[in-house]
Amino acid sequence: MPTASFPDLDGASVFVTGGGSGIGAALTEGFVAQGARVAFVQRSDAAEFAADLGRRYHRAPLFLRCDVTDIPALQAAMAEAAAAHGPITVLVNNAANDQRHPVDGYSVEEWDAAQAVNLRPHFFTAQAAIPGMRAAGGGAIVNYSSIAYLLGADGFLSYVAAKAAITGLTFGLARTLGPDNIRVNAILPGAVLTERQLRLWVTPDSASAFVDRQCLKRNLAPEDLVGPTLFLASNASRMITGQTLVVDGGVVHGA
Repeated sequence: MPTASFPDLDGASVFVTGGGSGIGAALTEGFVAQGARVAFVQRSDAAEFAADLGRRYHRAPLFLRCDVTDIPALQAAMAEAAAAHGPITVLVNNAANDQRHPVDGYSVEEWDAAQAVNLRPHFFTAQAAIPGMRAAGGGAIVNYSSIAYLLGADGFLSYVAAKAAITGLTFGLARTLGPDNIRVNAILPGAVLTERQLRLWVTPDSASAFVDRQCLKRNLAPEDLVGPTLFLASNASRMITGQTLVVDGGVVHGA
């Protein structure tokens, strides 16, 4: 995976949610390629993915099967990762579910289930990582939001609301944790053509329409999010916190 080199990430203890598929898999590989000690959680079985990275990079990430809606299990996975790799100093909150849904008939239970995937873990992973980051002298949290809320996207309003809230949470955590040298930033991807998107939503016409809205005339791939995430995780951005980095090929111009 060609990317810039961030020497301070070599040996860093990194934890990625949803790190076994889509954008998350690209992020896991990106950190492994930097020499980081990576642990990731995924609801589905990603053991073969982890083993493949181990064969290719001679350092396998630690795969911990976990549903991020189960907060005690998620916190236990983080504790296991810290026991294996040392205190987590880079946390990447990537896991999400952009399931489409109507407004009419959408239940309280369905709304709460969507927030349990798309928003709640971002707070509780940060809560769990903070003591170790403080003990290590600092750390970096990268929260994945989306340009969906900036565009007022329709068809999945629970997801859009969660992604807006993630940006607010990022700002608040940055202010709260700054005195501990813990940086908190958000990445807002555009229309990234993951396998899931291609299987469920994207057609040739919609993919072309995405590109038409972008300044850069190429569809976004998961690998396009690796460099920005590594940058925000590394000391190259040591005085950057409370910021939103839009990675969308130039659809929106700031957050």
